Amino acid sequence: MSSNRVWPRAAADDEVRLLTDFLTFLRLTAVGKVEGLSREQATAAPIPTSPVVTALGVIKHLIAVERYWLSIEAGGLDVPALWGEDADASWRIEDHETVASVLADYRAEWERSAEAIAGLGPGDRTRADRDGNGRTLRWVLAHLVQETGRHVGHLDFLRELADGEKGE
Repeated sequence: MSSNRVWPRAAADDEVRLLTDFLTFLRLTAVGKVEGLSREQATAAPIPTSPVVTALGVIKHLIAVERYWLSIEAGGLDVPALWGEDADASWRIEDHETVASVLADYRAEWERSAEAIAGLGPGDRTRADRDGNGRTLRWVLAHLVQETGRHVGHLDFLRELADGEKGE
């Protein structure tokens, strides 16, 4: 498991910092669940009813989630979404992708996200949705924390099935 994970400060008083610190903790946990796996282990789909759910696929999906919610929705960047034509597109691993390359892409997305939301406050609104309302940055960050946390839970099981490793 990644040793550079740090729990957010218990006496935190900066809401955006607190949410991004929890998100960072979860990101590093996700990376730690995949580091050390071979490509074969990281792309194994051990759940017969979920053929795209692989450890590396979870990371690719988290890249797409983060790109959309933080860079595009909250930050307003003009970058392509990574969803693809169907619901499974963000989970698929391409032949040229490796564990190292996908983890590097995930880390690069963190940098893009940080730049996209730099200077925004918790109550700042995102771009308008279909109803003409934008979400707050607070909402987007809370959503990313829950989404990433949920997928870290998937990675717990996928790692254990891949090589027996358990841990936080």
